[in-house]
Amino acid sequence: MFTPMAAGAAPVKNVVLVHGAFADGAGWRDVYDKLTARGYHVQIVQNPLTSLQDDVAATNRILDLQNGPTILVGHSWGGTVITEAGLHPKVAGLVYVSALAPDAGETTAQQYEGFAPTPEFVIEIGDDGFGFVKWDMFKQGFAHDVSDAQAAFMANSQVPINMSAFSTKLKNAAWRSKPSWAVIATEDKAFDQAMLVHMAERMGSKITKVSGSHALFITRAEEVADTIENAATSLAGK
Repeated sequence: MFTPMAAGAAPVKNVVLVHGAFADGAGWRDVYDKLTARGYHVQIVQNPLTSLQDDVAATNRILDLQNGPTILVGHSWGGTVITEAGLHPKVAGLVYVSALAPDAGETTAQQYEGFAPTPEFVIEIGDDGFGFVKWDMFKQGFAHDVSDAQAAFMANSQVPINMSAFSTKLKNAAWRSKPSWAVIATEDKAFDQAMLVHMAERMGSKITKVSGSHALFITRAEEVADTIENAATSLAGK
């Protein structure tokens, strides 16, 4: 379905990283450091998490700044964002990091249908419709493989998401026209494993499985960076 760029084409040296719900772009620091050390130009989107439209706009704003072909990467809810934003003309490929991947006309919430529940990942929703991961379950549900201190910091600095975003239908699915890669954490407590595999296989993604929690963008930064680099080099026809 997809063909690489012609041999000798300019390498893809731009990477844009998109965080998910309950987090911010700072979690990408280790991935950022590893890729910039390898010569990549990396920028990080700070999603407002107020709506799908707002997060896509924030992503497009950073994509507009890129000077050439770009790998667009999303973690968790960020997968929904890159699925919509990935039609941007500068996006050469997509990398999903334990990420959601709806199709056009689908909602994010629909991706959970028919899959096992995740009782250790509990979202508490306020009267204003914004959700947080329950504080006393944050480590076991989101990041069981970080230290207690880091998990506490992540829980207490989490960014809430407007839960209505999960019921917004996507207008586009960039993975239908652009190549994709998927990194799946085998100990992810936020998503059923079968759900992650189903979404990745439906996209036709090249799948890499790693042992880790939902916070693999932090705890398995080396493997995530390697996958991003593999995507970039394969798209350059190397």
